[in-house]
Amino acid sequence: MTATVLTTARLRLRQIGAEDLDAHMALLNTPAVMRHLGGVQPRAVIAAKHEAARAGFAAEGFGFMMIEERATGESVGHCGMRRVAHPLAPNPEDHEIGWLVREDRWRRGYAEEAMRAVIDWGFAVHAAPRIVALTCAANVGSWRLMAKLGMTRRPELDFTDPAMPPEANPTIQYAITRSEWEAQR
Repeated sequence: MTATVLTTARLRLRQIGAEDLDAHMALLNTPAVMRHLGGVQPRAVIAAKHEAARAGFAAEGFGFMMIEERATGESVGHCGMRRVAHPLAPNPEDHEIGWLVREDRWRRGYAEEAMRAVIDWGFAVHAAPRIVALTCAANVGSWRLMAKLGMTRRPELDFTDPAMPPEANPTIQYAITRSEWEAQR
């Protein structure tokens, strides 16, 4: 059992273990979930993301985590915080949040619940000065959630990723600063 990092009313967010790869591949690495994230990824890519999450926790005390329903113990998603990882992003010093929720758990508010906990954790525990989230303009659900979380669109942080198809460009960013987060509390 890997370490619990955060809990919410319905969710447990825990560090990723080696045993999580199969569940991630089956439940999260699907055409619907990965639609705006470059499509279904090879096992080696997801394994490398899991290793990066474990390395992030070892180096900085934060990273991406698995999301489980507290009531069932089932894996329902992946979320967390890291330094901005995209090499073309103009703000690699920022803390980036992100999430995936398996398709059969969409529209239950899990992403919002998990991300509110992650944002609080980022500011209160890790003293992040600014937290950002990246998506593409076509991913309406994601940027609507970013706005609901109190984040604002930051077009000066947008960038184009030539590895992504035209409909996935540009990569857009939303952000919330520590003072904005404090004002919302």
